[in-house]
Amino acid sequence: MSNLSAELDKAFLAAALRPTAQRYAVLEFLAGHSVHATAEEIFRAVNRHDPRASRATVYNNLRSLAKAGLVREVMSEGKAARFDANLRRHHHFVCEHCSAVEDILWFDLPPSVGRASLAGRDVSDYEIVFRGACVRCRNSRPKRGAKL
Repeated sequence: MSNLSAELDKAFLAAALRPTAQRYAVLEFLAGHSVHATAEEIFRAVNRHDPRASRATVYNNLRSLAKAGLVREVMSEGKAARFDANLRRHHHFVCEHCSAVEDILWFDLPPSVGRASLAGRDVSDYEIVFRGACVRCRNSRPKRGAKL
């Protein structure tokens, strides 16, 4: 049994979630690839290996895995949600040009930040999403004054 298989088995056991073949395939894809895939991308990848996996099954399994805390749903304004199996605390960077989503190492905000804005609210968690041009897109754009 590979390390990934053993980790996935432990994760399902800890979450008290039955590891069906399709659910296992969805989590294995996310854990085995350092991408923030959409449900459609996950469906296509899982379906290549198991054509019996329907789109509805993949979507339902993503919901179950997120509810069990085994994957995170990363929301992007006006775009399809992406899913992340990296459960360590981290923030995200979203490229406004190519839509790539990257993990950013976690850092805490000072306690005073937002205290007045959040008065009366009970915050259970937070994540910062940075937006802009990723390194690849920034480097591929022509420099100002450069000839095309």
